[in-house]
Amino acid sequence: MNVLITGGTGLIGSRFVQKLVEEKYHVYVLTRHPRQHKDSQFVSYISYQYPLRRLPMIHAVVNLAGESLFGYWTEDKKDKIISSRISITDRLNQIMLQMDPKPNVFISGSAVGFYGMADDITFTEQTTIPGNDFLANVTVQWEKAAQTAEDFGIRTVYTRFGVVLDRKQGALPLIALPVKLFVGGKIGTGDQWISWIHIDDCVELLWHILHDRTLRGPINMTAPHPLPNETFTKTLARTLLRPAMIKTPSPVIQLALGEMHQLVTSGQYVIPKKALDHKFTFKYEHLGDALAQIYHKGQ
Repeated sequence: MNVLITGGTGLIGSRFVQKLVEEKYHVYVLTRHPRQHKDSQFVSYISYQYPLRRLPMIHAVVNLAGESLFGYWTEDKKDKIISSRISITDRLNQIMLQMDPKPNVFISGSAVGFYGMADDITFTEQTTIPGNDFLANVTVQWEKAAQTAEDFGIRTVYTRFGVVLDRKQGALPLIALPVKLFVGGKIGTGDQWISWIHIDDCVELLWHILHDRTLRGPINMTAPHPLPNETFTKTLARTLLRPAMIKTPSPVIQLALGEMHQLVTSGQYVIPKKALDHKFTFKYEHLGDALAQIYHKGQ
């Protein structure tokens, strides 16, 4: 099978490429700087201007690219967050339109930010009304752009990622740093939910989506047991053999991060109902087990 992927050098994309290579799939990684990477037997790095006629039949297209959410949300930063996701998705739509035959599936990145922020609501894929904040607006536009693939008759899936846990990349190193420095603790009230997923389960769920032809539409990429910020932090502290006694008031976070503060001071309780209904088995359902694996029981 041949897979075309964007974001193939990022946290999730690089691990998914590794999984595909292990299964002897050939991966074509679309990147703005292909010369910065070295091809291998099963991976080819190509530019967005690569001639389509030189590609073999592409069985699946996976879109994981987009401007990072981390950083102060100036108006310029917010424009980049939206435009990067829309422009890349539109470009992939143009590519797939020219393909004959068409890919079997288009897996397009999204986020649990679709649901907006709430501490008292349980969100599943059956929740169809989006939130009304910036992140919700971003994901609504992102998924709308990806819907064009459905018009081509391509099975289309919107992967709504929660907080992906990895030791070296993503949000976890930032969350763990104050804990490691003995200044960790809950943020604000500590009641805000964190919907998380271990990177290994994230990759395996993407693999499941790739092959389950009955899966389409949105799918929550989260573990079955979200946790409040305070419980999450205490579990992390126990794993790292550190205390978690110092509370960080919400106004301090708001002052430091600006509008981006909602990523840590607010949250949502998201359940992966569709993954569970489709018999996907999570290896790390509980945070303690996930963190123990990531940090090798605190070592």
